[in-house]
Amino acid sequence: VASREGAQIEIESGKANGRALFVFDSNQATHFLLSDLTGQLFIIDAKAKGLEIIELTTVDKTSSFVELSIKDIEIDTLGKQSNNRETTQEIVDLGRLMIAADSLGAAQVMINKSVSYSKERKQFGRVIGSFQAVKHMCAEMTATIEPCYSLIWYAAHCMNHIPDESSLMSSHSKAHVSEVTSSIAKTATEVHGGMGFTDELGLHYWFKRIGMNRQLLGGVDTVREEAANLQNF
Repeated sequence: VASREGAQIEIESGKANGRALFVFDSNQATHFLLSDLTGQLFIIDAKAKGLEIIELTTVDKTSSFVELSIKDIEIDTLGKQSNNRETTQEIVDLGRLMIAADSLGAAQVMINKSVSYSKERKQFGRVIGSFQAVKHMCAEMTATIEPCYSLIWYAAHCMNHIPDESSLMSSHSKAHVSEVTSSIAKTATEVHGGMGFTDELGLHYWFKRIGMNRQLLGGVDTVREEAANLQNF
């Protein structure tokens, strides 16, 4: 997901070497499921000798991200390599869909907070929600987020019932929802005015989560290119 020298894992003679970047939600992990350059899957114990876990600093303080440095760790690969490639792609597809859903939820919270704030905040002797410009901002956010629900629901449906479309739809969902929620995050902050940047309201947590999710498992351009390749464009 991030281009960096040495940010890959190689397996040779039953030993793994390399690095894995942006492994997230790893605080309580006892094992790590990883993949090498060929798609071969294997599991590493979190306490294995030769494994260094390095905490990474990101814009999203509500999630934990680490880098795994792997040096001469003996591993047992899982299953056949050809099957592992398919499994690895399924994991990526599911991950992209879950990230899109997470961003969708964050954006919905920001919309709800914006509407509530516009009914409470007064300016020029009236609540700001009575001004047409603010109404348009809230309406536009709602109009753009609503189709995202259907997109994610259909992508999730494909995972179980239309597997041939699962990779394509997860890519579409990740790209489209990332763009829509990024726009909503900015607009919601504007509705709150200067208060939108304060710790008191907490909007910045959702703003940063959406921004971080946009890059995880492939940014917008990357996943759209993959979607185009799947359709032979």
